[in-house]
Amino acid sequence: MFAPDPHRDPIQQYLEAAERARQSGLDTAPAAIATADTSGRPSLRVVLIRGVDARGFAFYTNYESRKARELTANPRAALCQHWPAVEEQIRVEGNVERVSAEDSDAYFAGRPRESQIGAWASRQSAVLESRDVLESRIREAETRFSGGPVTRPPFWGGFRIVPDSIEFWYGRAGRLHDRLLYTRTSGAWTTSRLFP
Repeated sequence: MFAPDPHRDPIQQYLEAAERARQSGLDTAPAAIATADTSGRPSLRVVLIRGVDARGFAFYTNYESRKARELTANPRAALCQHWPAVEEQIRVEGNVERVSAEDSDAYFAGRPRESQIGAWASRQSAVLESRDVLESRIREAETRFSGGPVTRPPFWGGFRIVPDSIEFWYGRAGRLHDRLLYTRTSGAWTTSRLFP
């Protein structure tokens, strides 16, 4: 059974937790991301976490999507990753910023070509009249980039959650779970242990 260390850097602890999960055969990219509009109405969906470092947790999307519009208007978010097979859960809350154009370009260049074409074809979150319209847009993008690389659309890129709190949950018998909450104030992390 893994024993948490409240004195460790929480980003490093996250990276180690993700590695334990990967070694157990889990896909550690999916995370539930919660946003809210300017009236406070929440919205939740699953995204793929595509980079974690001292700056925060990065994911990529269409900047015209509902989540992007909400993050632009209200730049706070929460994410949750739950890995039941290893009885671990990580919750992150913080401010949100856009990933640099250079980082977005680099990530986009490494995506499968079909996903690159899809980024051009999709007007994410907009009403779609029929599947035929989407397939027509895909054909148009394929024609546009035929024989060459697919460049990143100007309306597509990354966001990063810059955490001000990270909570680690470790499952224990009798529902007496371990919970460690890291809170960042003025750049320094403090740790609290929470009741299960």
